[in-house]
Amino acid sequence: MNKLEQFAKLCNNYFAILVILAAAIAYTFPPVFKPLAPAIPLLLGTVMLGMGLTLTKNDFSAVFERPKDVFIGVVMQFTVMPVIGYLLATTLGLSPALAAGFVLVGCVPGGTASNVMTYLGKGDVALSVTLTSVSTLLAPFVTPYLFLWLGGKFIPVNATALLLSIVKIVLLPVILGVIVRHLFNKFVQEYVNIVPLVSIFSIITIVMVVVAASAARLAAVAATVFIGVILHNAAGYLLGYLFAKKFGNMSESKSRAVSIEVGMQNSGLGAALAMTYLTPVAALPSAIFSVWHNISGPILATWWAKKSSSDTEKICLENR
Repeated sequence: MNKLEQFAKLCNNYFAILVILAAAIAYTFPPVFKPLAPAIPLLLGTVMLGMGLTLTKNDFSAVFERPKDVFIGVVMQFTVMPVIGYLLATTLGLSPALAAGFVLVGCVPGGTASNVMTYLGKGDVALSVTLTSVSTLLAPFVTPYLFLWLGGKFIPVNATALLLSIVKIVLLPVILGVIVRHLFNKFVQEYVNIVPLVSIFSIITIVMVVVAASAARLAAVAATVFIGVILHNAAGYLLGYLFAKKFGNMSESKSRAVSIEVGMQNSGLGAALAMTYLTPVAALPSAIFSVWHNISGPILATWWAKKSSSDTEKICLENR
């Protein structure tokens, strides 16, 4: 088991590189991976089941202990990224499918990788976990109607179908995972450290399918989409931090947690919904987001960690 846990940790550390390599392979051999498209909802459901297995009642304690922080974080999650996605879609002059894809990845909840990045960046991990959990549970009821409002300006949107899909591939697996954790806690705790390994390969497969399905158009739009994703992600980090710090009067650690939570999205969900209800091209922003935020997240976390160490050293020197 130790070797498997070490392998899971290794894959997590090099996740971005693995995704890039996988995307390159899928782009080179698209016929191999296109047939896997129907499995995307199952793969994402597996990821969300894994998330449910890691949740405990303590992960929701912040809702009652500091409701203001959670409220601010969740509101920013479902306002900053959708609006920025819409503004980018209109500013960059994208095709309707790509524009809808940017809005969709902005409307999904926060990604689970945000919790690890918050820990590495010396942020408030408890708040980050709570924000991820709450936004995920709210997603079936918020994401479809946000997307209808903003994404509907580019393409027709069936909000009811989206709601049902998110319930099936997000809400139900998470609830099932929580129930299994409660009933078989000892067994789950023994194997929970290898759950991320399953999630990693599920996300990698989703990215490969999206890239394979859109390979014919990828070369033409890749540069525009990549620039848009970088701007989208950076705006999420920046505005999440500034709003939390300046308007929410949050501490540095809380502001970092909100920043990362807002900037990092559940792009796997965005890709799954786009592949199911839109087009493979519309799934590209989510697929590229999956790669980029796993590069930018560690960079930001490392910078914050070094900044915290530097600030601590200054305080120690001043107190001598």
